[in-house]
Amino acid sequence: MQIEAAPPPSFAHRLRGAWRACRDLGVSASRLALDVALPTLCVACREPVAGEGMCAACWSQLSFIAPPYCPRLGIPFVYDPGPDLLSMQAIAAPPAYQRARAAVRYDEVAKTLVHALKYQDRTDLAPTMGRWMARAGHELLGGADLLVPVPLHWRRAWSRRYNQSGALAQVIARQTGVTVSRDALRRVRPTQQQIGLSRSERAANVQGAFKVSQDKAADVQGRHVVLIDDVLTSGATVDACARALLRAKAAQVDVLVFARVVDTMKAPI
Repeated sequence: MQIEAAPPPSFAHRLRGAWRACRDLGVSASRLALDVALPTLCVACREPVAGEGMCAACWSQLSFIAPPYCPRLGIPFVYDPGPDLLSMQAIAAPPAYQRARAAVRYDEVAKTLVHALKYQDRTDLAPTMGRWMARAGHELLGGADLLVPVPLHWRRAWSRRYNQSGALAQVIARQTGVTVSRDALRRVRPTQQQIGLSRSERAANVQGAFKVSQDKAADVQGRHVVLIDDVLTSGATVDACARALLRAKAAQVDVLVFARVVDTMKAPI
């Protein structure tokens, strides 16, 4: 059987290819010139940094959470009370999720990082933040089947253009190999900002706001799910998310965040 040779590309085709190559070269050159003219600044101290968006000095000021901490909530203890002893918060108001872990305390430096990622399009911060989260949550991620970022309502997602929790989940997935499901959980009604609300108001604000998509229910059923978010304050949002996942018959739900608020006035037990 004789195979006919493919016809040579037309002049117009070659011209379009050359134009695309020149365009891509121009874009790369423009980006390089912009990087030279406007170097990345540290989000905390505004000093120029090479690569990721925070200098080493400011990273060193973050308060990383390490044992001893509450095995249920991940709240750091000021002393080691012994193995498997819970915090007062975990005993008084156990959450729907099984365990929570955070990389750092939510202090001023952590707040600057979170706000830059969430509101200032500083997606260059996500790789470093996500890596620290993967390290802090290694015991959760070791047995995880699915990563589910806390979703935004579609209106807020449209205005922000991306979900910061989704960006962090993608980094953690690359670190661990655990699958991310961006659309397993949906925020079915808009909620007001949690900032400034009391604990009870936060819980009421997000009650019934989350639902597992019908076409994703099979992905959740019987799975060990790790919820991913940027900050844990009262825990109302992740608790509402966990309840929705458990209603969809998830086997277990854990929570992994970059930063959590720590009430230093409360004793361990």
